[in-house]
Order: sequence, then structure tokens, then C-alpha cells
Amino acid sequence: MTRYSMLIDVDKCSACYNCFLACKDEHCGRDSMPIAKPQPENGHAWMNIINQERGRYPKVKVATTPVSCMHCDDAPCIAKAKDGAVYQRDDGIVIIDPEKAKNQRELVDACPYGVIFWNAAENIPQKCTMCAHLLDTGWKEPRCVEACPTGALVFGDIEDHTSEISKLMAQSELEDYQPEKGCKAAVKYIGLPKKFIAGTVCFADNDECVENAAVEVTAKNYHNRVVTNGFGDFEFEGLADNCEYEVTIRYNGYVTQSRKITTERDVYIGTVFLVKK
Repeated sequence: MTRYSMLIDVDKCSACYNCFLACKDEHCGRDSMPIAKPQPENGHAWMNIINQERGRYPKVKVATTPVSCMHCDDAPCIAKAKDGAVYQRDDGIVIIDPEKAKNQRELVDACPYGVIFWNAAENIPQKCTMCAHLLDTGWKEPRCVEACPTGALVFGDIEDHTSEISKLMAQSELEDYQPEKGCKAAVKYIGLPKKFIAGTVCFADNDECVENAAVEVTAKNYHNRVVTNGFGDFEFEGLADNCEYEVTIRYNGYVTQSRKITTERDVYIGTVFLVKK
């Protein structure tokens, strides 16, 4: 039996918005009943790019994460819908029935990911359909996947162990977007942004950057070590949320410096000045 899924590699996303535009091109002004009525030109993002600003000046990053319907196996929208207005197909795709869902605005709030939108003109909730109307006519992938130039989006049948998506899933560390929702999402991720700790090391006596200072980060069941670059900078990426880490900086002839950091957010600790022993 066919079981569709999507795999999103966040590190490959360049925020080009081709996926967003391809979705608009396919669904705006185009009736694909009984799967979906046309998507409004404004206000809907069935495939969206979430931009997350991380850190603080001068260490600032932006993570870009494609987000659409997760096509959950335990979908709250299905549980909330009346008269079978939302259903999951045998291939795993979750569909909002455009006729049965009329006037059921509560379905917008039922989605914990915020990916169901209200079409005021049609008086219906709408969302990503994985381009089911195209798949049913022989297409191999949704328009968003077809339009992605970097390979960040991969689509296919996970029951087919020879498919590209099955092979990638088998060799990757898969993650759920906002796993605390507990919805058994069919859409899986690689490389979702974690927390980072970064900083700069300088000599206290002359303000020059310290190159090749040893910097260690330790926590329970975690230890990593890097050396500062030519600008005195260091960074540890992929750290756990809300965890306490100890940062230790060593350089021959200078007093060792330590900082305790909790990763409630991405942390730039600023400049650490080393003093001679």
C-alpha cells in the first residue's frame, strides 16, 4: 500500500520561496474539487517559510524552515471536525472536504501548527493537500517539491523501500517539527535548528584576538572542544534546549575562564578577556 510522506532538510533550504510560489501558482484560481476549492491570493500559506532570528549582535543567524500541513496520523483537525469534514486517505494524506467543512471555522484553531487557514469567500477552512489532485492523475510529487532548486524537499512513498525518500530516511536522523504536539506527523525533518553558544576571546592586556585558544563545552552526557579562529571566535551548534552547559576557555600562560550558560535561547556570551597568570 502506498504511504506518502515528505522529508525536509532545513540545512538545504535557501529561503528562495519557490515552494511557496509554486503552491500559489497551482492552487490560486484553480478548482481541484473534490480535493480543494481555489486558494485565496492573499492570507494563505499552505507551504510557508518560517524565519527564525537566532542569537544577538554580532553573532546573529537566521534559520529558515519550510512548514506546511504535517498530515498527522493523530490529527486534531480530524478529531475536531463534524460530519467527517476532515479525513485521512489510505495513502496518508489528510484532506479537508470543501463541502462538508463549510462553516466549521473552529478547525482553524484545531491545528496546533497553525497551518489551517480560513477562506472567507468560500466560508471554509483550507490547507495543504500535498497536491493530491495531481498525484491522483499520475504526478510523482507535489508542486512545492518539484519547484525546490536545492533538494530541501523530498517526497515519495515510504512503503517503497527503493524510493529516494525511504533511502534518505533510513540514513538520516529524523526529527518532528515541534514534537511536543504529539500528533504523529508524517512530514519529517533533518537539521531543525537547535541552540548555539558562541563567543569571542581576546587578550586583556592589548585587546588582540586570541587564536587557537582551547574552548570546551560540557554538560551531562555532552562534551565538545574547539579552538578559536583568527578572529578569536568560537561556536558550538546543535545544543539541547533549556540545558545548562559550562564553557571553559584555556590558553597557555593565561588564567582559565569559565562560564555557566543555560540554553533557553541561542547565546552569544560576548568577549571573554584572558589575563596573564
